[in-house]
Amino acid sequence: MEHIKLNIEKSLDFVSKEEVFKYEENSKKHLTSLHEGTGKGNDYVGWVQLPSQITEAELNDIEATAKKLKEKIEVLVVVGIGGSYLGAKAVNDALAHSFDQLNSGDENPLVLYAGQNISEDYLYELTDILKSIEFGICVISKSGTTTEPAIAFRLLKEMLEEQVGKEEARERIVAITDESKGALRTLATQEGYKTFVIADNVGGRYSVLTPVGLLPIAVAGHDIKELVKGAKAMQDYTVETAFEENPALLYAATRNALYEKGKGIEILANYNPKLHNVAEWWKQLYGESEGKENKGIFPASVDFTSDLHSMGQYIQEGQRNIFETVISIAKPNHTVYIPEDKNNLDGLNYLAGKRVDEVNKMAELGTQLAHVDGGVPNLHIEMPKLNEFYLGELLYFFEIACGVSGYILDVNPFDQPGVEAYKSNMFALLEKPGFEAETKKIKERL
Repeated sequence: MEHIKLNIEKSLDFVSKEEVFKYEENSKKHLTSLHEGTGKGNDYVGWVQLPSQITEAELNDIEATAKKLKEKIEVLVVVGIGGSYLGAKAVNDALAHSFDQLNSGDENPLVLYAGQNISEDYLYELTDILKSIEFGICVISKSGTTTEPAIAFRLLKEMLEEQVGKEEARERIVAITDESKGALRTLATQEGYKTFVIADNVGGRYSVLTPVGLLPIAVAGHDIKELVKGAKAMQDYTVETAFEENPALLYAATRNALYEKGKGIEILANYNPKLHNVAEWWKQLYGESEGKENKGIFPASVDFTSDLHSMGQYIQEGQRNIFETVISIAKPNHTVYIPEDKNNLDGLNYLAGKRVDEVNKMAELGTQLAHVDGGVPNLHIEMPKLNEFYLGELLYFFEIACGVSGYILDVNPFDQPGVEAYKSNMFALLEKPGFEAETKKIKERL
């Protein structure tokens, strides 16, 4: 069986193989800790065994719910923030037709997103466009009180009930929430919504392989069983494979070895725009997992070759505190040949007859060599193809490597205490009941 591959050779001019391999025993120990639940934040490692534990019946239930929704709606609005939507968006955008909104041949509903911001214009335009569209809602929140999704859900629920009536709206709303507590669980029980559970031991940014990610992915028409199968293959592979060939352990070790050498920024690059939102999901996963206690590698991303014409100069010659990780797809899903032009005014006849992907691959190789020559270490991840199976592998690879890498840094990769600061300030400024003392203090600062 082919797996995604990691190549660290283009980083070894900057860190020695010995400096990477010094993390071998620790990496293996941390992988065991994740599987046995003995490390920091072990209340939130339910995702580690998830690919092998999710049942056929659970997947069938998700697919049946998706099928029922698809019979009623043209658009599904996923209401959630952070890990409650980024994983689904990453997979859906990677697998969708690049021009999905113009692709009239697609019989699957269009999946849109709300509750990931508090932009009044965004919500106005979303609700305005939905006035003439048959839509449903997948609302995702453990508590049901997170400000951004709660505002969006309140607006969309009221709108849906006005358009189709309360009884029909009930059939078009799915809630993914806590098993027994919280405002959304209470509402879902009262209204009789179809529900799925967010397990207590799975944090949001590790939840893409739960109903949080799987339901929107299934509604969009993608094969969730293949996605989980790919994740299971990577789960097994990372457990069974020796350090020197284990992509997750090597990735965690190499990035920490580079961090020790002052490389504090990691740029995730791709040469296929379909992977843009994989990088957005990855940024939350690593930023929220590692960025604490004044530690952590800052995650950034670029889309090549587009961003070579904007960020390329800085990457080539800016501060030398960065390294790159490139995701490459070995075989594209389609074939396009460059035609010959008799006038050759653009001078491109030397490329005539070549596939576009060959040009893209040479751009990738040329960029890698230039950046390494310019002082930027490169790691290279190769996916055999862009499909559900290998996306499942990629997602699980990044998740398990993140847990190991966080433990190498000696932080808890599964909490996010710093996220609460902005919320407390916002509640105080909005004069939320219960925040009177904080309101008084913050107003004295303004």
